Amino acid sequence: MGKLEGKAALVTGAGRGLGRAIAKGLAAQGAAVVVNDLGVTLAGEKEPSSPADQTVAEIKAAGGKAVINYGNVSKWSDAEAMVAQAIKEFGKLDILVNVAGILRDRMIFNMAEEEWDAVLNVHLKGTFNCSRFASVHMRERKHGRIINISSAAALGSPGQPNYAAAKAGILGLTFSCANALGKYGITCNAIMPQAATRMTDMVPRDRGINIPTSETAAGTPSDPANVAPIIIYLASDEAAEINGQIFGSEGYRLLRYRHIFWDKVVYGQGPWDIDELFKVMKRTLARDLEKPRIM
Repeated sequence: MGKLEGKAALVTGAGRGLGRAIAKGLAAQGAAVVVNDLGVTLAGEKEPSSPADQTVAEIKAAGGKAVINYGNVSKWSDAEAMVAQAIKEFGKLDILVNVAGILRDRMIFNMAEEEWDAVLNVHLKGTFNCSRFASVHMRERKHGRIINISSAAALGSPGQPNYAAAKAGILGLTFSCANALGKYGITCNAIMPQAATRMTDMVPRDRGINIPTSETAAGTPSDPANVAPIIIYLASDEAAEINGQIFGSEGYRLLRYRHIFWDKVVYGQGPWDIDELFKVMKRTLARDLEKPRIM
């Protein structure tokens, strides 16, 4: 008997890469899955067909249960329809995994407004849209698991100001949802995964990236399938007390990240005098600083 037997899940962006691996992993553990994928290029441009068809075919071939959804997570009505489809097909929705995303990489000084908006709309707004409608149903049932895909890019990836901001925003959204929904039996956690996907294929190999391409990753530590186990655990009943946390999955290594917390504090005797503040900063808060780093 699978760890998720009898559960119903919705996985967005499940046509390729991480999404596909997660959807197949959930299904292999007994979950019935709504496989969502709009079918777009990495830049968000529409393709002739959706790879969600292949994911569903593979799940069914392995004896699992899955249905296709071609909705756009960045559209309010489409997100509502995805959740409604899960409830109609399976009678409920227990698990939501927000994976869908696109890239429009560019430096901050030459990024266009449309490039910023497109990435934020899919990653951050898409995660909000789907979580919003899923949480209504989950709150009524007093049960649910929401798992959001963030990224180490949230720590400051250069050349990806839109993607970094969206992935950092997903962390804030995760914490907010965890605090708001925990009392209703709903958990919300985030994953920072590392695996070979279409997104990592875009990184020039001369930058020293040491992972295979998405086409050659199967069976290696960079296989997206290696991310599925931690998702399965967080989606299970076993993880009922885990809420508002960030985990990492890198090859065969799992990580837990600490929450942001101040490490130094300086007390004033009243409103700060500017001259005094300049002196104090030099010997306290402006010393021993760590530069932003992705990992």
